[in-house]
Amino acid sequence: MSKRYHESDIPEAAAALKRGELVAFPTETVYGLGADATNVDAVGKVYAAKGRPSDNPLIVTVADAAMVGQYATITSAAAKLMATFWPGPLTMILNILPGRLSMKVTGGLQTAAFRNPDNALTRKLIATAGVPIVGPSANTSGKPSPTTADHVLHDLSGKIAGVLDDGPTRVGVESTIVDLTVTPPAILRPGAIGPDELEPILGPVDSAIHHVGKNEAPKAPGMKYKHYAPSAQVVVVDDPGQFPEAIEWAKKTGQTFGILATDPILAKFSAVPGYSLGQDIKSATHDLFAGLRWFDLHPDVTLVLAQAFSHSELSMAYMNRLLKSAGNVHYQPNMPTDSF
Repeated sequence: MSKRYHESDIPEAAAALKRGELVAFPTETVYGLGADATNVDAVGKVYAAKGRPSDNPLIVTVADAAMVGQYATITSAAAKLMATFWPGPLTMILNILPGRLSMKVTGGLQTAAFRNPDNALTRKLIATAGVPIVGPSANTSGKPSPTTADHVLHDLSGKIAGVLDDGPTRVGVESTIVDLTVTPPAILRPGAIGPDELEPILGPVDSAIHHVGKNEAPKAPGMKYKHYAPSAQVVVVDDPGQFPEAIEWAKKTGQTFGILATDPILAKFSAVPGYSLGQDIKSATHDLFAGLRWFDLHPDVTLVLAQAFSHSELSMAYMNRLLKSAGNVHYQPNMPTDSF
């Protein structure tokens, strides 16, 4: 059984990391799966525990900005971002110093992603261990990211030494990832910090969606493989006005289906199993992963109709995760009922 660590157990959890064991940890976004980033064998255990493809790079999670300088080149742009947003939900891709990090951590690249989370317990854990830790989300690869310690234990109990429990996360979706090794800097994964906040410091930022080829190594997590998916097939409903017809279509499939949507939509279809995304895009972003996981606890539901939000900077992170969870499947009028 995996242990549930609390603040008083941080020395014990840090010792486990130093021995090469895996310890899940809280951040303000989602829970991460920690291993000593300088221990190749420990890093290999992360891929094995998650069932993660070996060319999917890992984020290096640090106690402070000074720790980054031991492993990567800190450019003036990176230093400004660290001073402004760290600790916080921003991950930066930097060029690594020769021989400082294993290619297992970087996915075979000469770059690595660095993050300093806004969670005091985790920063204390890393500082106590004295080494940076890799920090992919603490879930089975491809499944919804965990926003509570219970989610972590649901997926990984028995595969890790334990999880440092600090209650539910505040943000609910992973950090923004910005690549500082290209010109202009590029957002590879949208999150809580958007282009409007980055551009006053960096100048123009490329925020277009970046696709990775079949034989190309991704520079950041979440770029290449299907992510965040529950066992049920998720179907994105682009317009709230489409829900009545989407529900009629779902009935004709013969499958047990549910709705993932805001309260005004759920109120109209109370006879259908549903998970509330609250009132607006802010609450929806926070609750998305919890909602996807809720449907995993109801295995009879094999189809989920999920609410989309129109494009805006506020909705970028939500829609990025939702579309990946659905494999980019959208409800369409006259859709075949045997699509899945």
